[in-house]
Amino acid sequence: MKATVSEKGQVTIPKPLRERLGIAPGQVLEFEAEQGRLVATKRQDRDPITDSFGVLDLPGRTDDLIEEMRGG
Repeated sequence: MKATVSEKGQVTIPKPLRERLGIAPGQVLEFEAEQGRLVATKRQDRDPITDSFGVLDLPGRTDDLIEEMRGG
């Protein structure tokens, strides 16, 4: 696929690539040069580990659950 750089340095990412890579309007991309190539990476503003904190709905206190799992 080809795209032409405008006078302002803008490039339109072809629709099939945007769809395949999940690039939506407003998506922030980071650019860097690697071995003579321009590489764009979707920026992750959110940390997946932090986002998963508190997902488990435990029936009681964590300390009680750990003690039960250890056979106490």
